[in-house]
Amino acid sequence: MKSVEPEVYLVARPAMDYDEVARYLREVGGEKWLERLDRGELDAELNDPQNLAEFAGRLCYRSWEPGLNPNVTRIRTDQGAYLENILRSMHGSVLEHVSFSFVLHNVSRVLTHELVRHRPGVAISQESLRFVRLQDIPFWFPQWAREDAELMKRATALLEQMEEFQAWMAQHFGLDDEGVPFKEKKHKTSFMRRFAPEGVATGLVWTANVRTLRHTIENRTAPAAEEEIRLLFNRIGEVMRREAPALFGDYVVEDGAWIPKWRKV
Repeated sequence: MKSVEPEVYLVARPAMDYDEVARYLREVGGEKWLERLDRGELDAELNDPQNLAEFAGRLCYRSWEPGLNPNVTRIRTDQGAYLENILRSMHGSVLEHVSFSFVLHNVSRVLTHELVRHRPGVAISQESLRFVRLQDIPFWFPQWAREDAELMKRATALLEQMEEFQAWMAQHFGLDDEGVPFKEKKHKTSFMRRFAPEGVATGLVWTANVRTLRHTIENRTAPAAEEEIRLLFNRIGEVMRREAPALFGDYVVEDGAWIPKWRKV
């Protein structure tokens, strides 16, 4: 049995093509928006997620500058104020353009079974135990369980018995014998995974847009949420507040629960 901790790796974030943005803005007369790059108001290297959300919002109303749309006589030039208005007015569709990809490592299948309930705006690629053979059983124990000596003794013994059975099956099926077709290995490995606990740790790439992230962070850090997923989404919330403070800075954290100022975005 291998004791593990859930981990979060942010592996991809939005990247804007400002040459193409400029080409479009010249077409519609909105070049002055990009002048803010030269003034340092839009950080082209560090702030693409927020820039993309603002870009999508301004396109909806042609609010690059006053006068382009006769109905728009003044515009917000501060990005923080602009994006706060997006959140306050529940203009959530523009947030769907901004996606982040995470590796969620050493998370249990208990957690992934709950995570797949959040489907809109999400892409998932999960480690397949039909292909990946278990040689040990990685497992996360919460702190309160670790402090219970009798529980840990019995749990560890049970997991070690499962590991021994995994090794016996691999030997019994001759999976490491020379010349065993991969199709046969896959078929038997799929059978063997049925004897692993739902708490076995796995990994996946999880991509979600900002609209989904805001909902999921609130939902999965709530006091009634399962404790492992609460731990994970607390960490994701911290990552997102660093990555896009104008899109996640409205949350108040109380006893691990992330409570947004603006809901139903």
